[in-house]
Amino acid sequence: MAGTSSYPPQIAMPPAGTQVAIISPQFCAPYPVDLNIVRKLMTLSEGSFGVTDVNGNIIFKVKGKLFSLRDRRVLLDAAGNPLITFQQKMLTAHRRWQVYRGESTDTTNFLFSVKKSSLLQFKTKLDVFLAHNTKEDVCDFRIEGSWFERSCAIYAGNTNTIIAQMHRKHTAQSILLGKDNFGVTVYPNVDYAFVVALVVILEEINEDRSGED
Repeated sequence: MAGTSSYPPQIAMPPAGTQVAIISPQFCAPYPVDLNIVRKLMTLSEGSFGVTDVNGNIIFKVKGKLFSLRDRRVLLDAAGNPLITFQQKMLTAHRRWQVYRGESTDTTNFLFSVKKSSLLQFKTKLDVFLAHNTKEDVCDFRIEGSWFERSCAIYAGNTNTIIAQMHRKHTAQSILLGKDNFGVTVYPNVDYAFVVALVVILEEINEDRSGED
């Protein structure tokens, strides 16, 4: 099924052969990658999210660090190897999450950060800044759309070039098991582990309405 995704003609795609590898080139495929992201509401022990391909094979898992001082999540590959750690930066007004390589949160392993573009939002808009972008005058990527509808897109910088799109999925199984299941189509040559990390952070920011952390 991967490779069958169609692109709306009005949307710009990344130039052919241009690779967007933030976590690792191994997660860049030369064709569209369709992923299912399942938020597990029942079982904390099994992790917060599971990510599968169209055939139901586990690609990634996301586990939460319980009882830690701040919100922290770890993205694991199918074999359980930690790829990145992301945690919420404390005492920031714009809900910033910071992402590090592996299980370390040392500054030498810092990869990128994600934050709300503004405090009051009627629609979802997040800015993504890579580690080298210390001035943050212009974002490296951005996420826009309606989280409630699960119709968000991830763009390259302030362009109209889309690198991934989200869409809601309803299945009998997801309703019976109390799971929120939605799909993500990642465009060719784009790091799908990076996209999964952005979607998880997007979920965390939008599900956390208390503002008390």
